[in-house]
Amino acid sequence: MKLSQFKFKLPEKKIAQYPSYYRDECKLMVVHRKTGEIEHKIFKDLLEYFDERDLFVFNDTKVFPARLYGNKEKTGARIEVFLLRELNEEMRLWDVLVDPARKIRIGNKLYFGEDNSMVAEVIDNTTSRGRTLRFLYDGPHDEFKKALYALGETPIPHSIINRPVEEIDDERFQSIFARNEGAVTAPTANLHFSRELLKRMEIKGIDYTFLTVHAGLGNFREIDVEDLTKHKMDSEQMNIPEETVQKINTAKDEERRVCAVGTTVMRALESTVSTDGHIKVYDGWTNKFIFPPYDFTVATAMISNFHLPLSTLLMMVAAFGGYETVMNAYDVALKEDYAFGTYGDAMLIID
Repeated sequence: MKLSQFKFKLPEKKIAQYPSYYRDECKLMVVHRKTGEIEHKIFKDLLEYFDERDLFVFNDTKVFPARLYGNKEKTGARIEVFLLRELNEEMRLWDVLVDPARKIRIGNKLYFGEDNSMVAEVIDNTTSRGRTLRFLYDGPHDEFKKALYALGETPIPHSIINRPVEEIDDERFQSIFARNEGAVTAPTANLHFSRELLKRMEIKGIDYTFLTVHAGLGNFREIDVEDLTKHKMDSEQMNIPEETVQKINTAKDEERRVCAVGTTVMRALESTVSTDGHIKVYDGWTNKFIFPPYDFTVATAMISNFHLPLSTLLMMVAAFGGYETVMNAYDVALKEDYAFGTYGDAMLIID
């Protein structure tokens, strides 16, 4: 398929700027992929479509305060630094993006905090925007991380949410089960689950399990090729533990429904599946790019937000639900005033 096949007109007013007041009370569009039937529900109605011993798979990654603002030595120019990943714990090396990139060169020092208490030196230029920073900090690593994160803010995507970061984002840009730190953006489908909804799942006997995918900025990176087979996804770190593998494989063997909550979970499952349809324990990285046509092996249902035009997220959803079915559902979503983006409404795709 071609990039242009995923283009549609999305008015800015359709992109949610704030989360719904209650996590589980956003709109939910239910799409039956075999018939194309569409139903309009509220998210907490989700459990009507699942039975006892069906299995939900969540991403338990935790977003860290990855966006910092510092000043360049001598000129004092304001520099935005986006922490991507820690490269070396002992040497305090971090892979980062900087903006404006043209002002930062190897050897430059950056100062953070009102009292310039945190200092970093640029030691490498990896891409046009990317840099490697060495933070000059002598204390223990735990103390360093605490001080660094105290200077950061919740990294809501400014390209999508056009407003300042607020206190509400500190809580609502995390899922209620976030525990493994490492994501720089939230796995959005997971944000709709409330503690009350999880309790109702338990009462109904619906099972759930967790894997970890540290969602990265590659989810928002523009595709610059028309031929999708030539696009390279950014790698994301992931971990699927033994307990999760056993639960998923047992559910598959017993022909129970397995619901992937979000595109990160779907990518992880499809990155580790073997030829017999079972998944394997995995701790590493994935850069798997899923777009139509694609034969899915593990999940039989999927929950996702409404994504932006030309995005890899939309492409994966279209691969699972069927290109024509999903693009029609997006047309309906626009007409029925569904909210798009990180804080937007949700879609459930089932057979």
